[in-house]
Amino acid sequence: MQIFLDSSDERELTRWLAEGVVDGVTTNPSILLKDGASDLEQTARRLAALLGHRPLSVEVTAMVPSQMVEQGRGFARWASNIVVKIPVITQEGESCLSAIHALSRAGIPVNATAILSFNQAMLAAKAGAAYVSVFAGRVADEGGDPSALLADVRKWLRQWELPARVLAGSIRSVMDVQRAAQAGAEVVTVPPALLPKMLDHRYSRDTVRQFNEDAARAVAAMAASAGQ
Repeated sequence: MQIFLDSSDERELTRWLAEGVVDGVTTNPSILLKDGASDLEQTARRLAALLGHRPLSVEVTAMVPSQMVEQGRGFARWASNIVVKIPVITQEGESCLSAIHALSRAGIPVNATAILSFNQAMLAAKAGAAYVSVFAGRVADEGGDPSALLADVRKWLRQWELPARVLAGSIRSVMDVQRAAQAGAEVVTVPPALLPKMLDHRYSRDTVRQFNEDAARAVAAMAASAGQ
């Protein structure tokens, strides 16, 4: 399973790249606003450079599919590792599949986002999306079972040998990450604040502390023995 950092914070990205656990980055307008990004292109170019070959998802802000295609083509010129994020439908419920299909046919990878159902994931994959982003947290908010949905989508994609990868988004807790991984999601988008929580455990700290105390006593004992 790959971990995509759900952030446009360059300091956080640099930190977790050094830890060796980040395989890509996803952004959206809400994330960029929260992180104080003032220029989409410059922010995207800097993040893409930090990532090297790893993918960076940048979401369109256009409201109609034809404009999404035009904007997505522009994004793709910023860096070779740009993935264009396209919502599966507009805020009015109109299809964005034509934009997904057009960009994919042009060789531009698409992250189909805001997916909350199996049927949406199926259609986005058939339209050519490289990633189908299932919003696990929002599925749960609506009373659905995100783990079952992720597993069903993954199974269907492999059954029909479609190349789209299942991405679990809208992750809000450490257990969300674990459940997505166990359900077979190939990618999980993780907010930076969750990564330290995934790593830390009080009993791991207690165990290491005990090892260090025992090591100090052993060194002291050996030094005393050598001095006799």
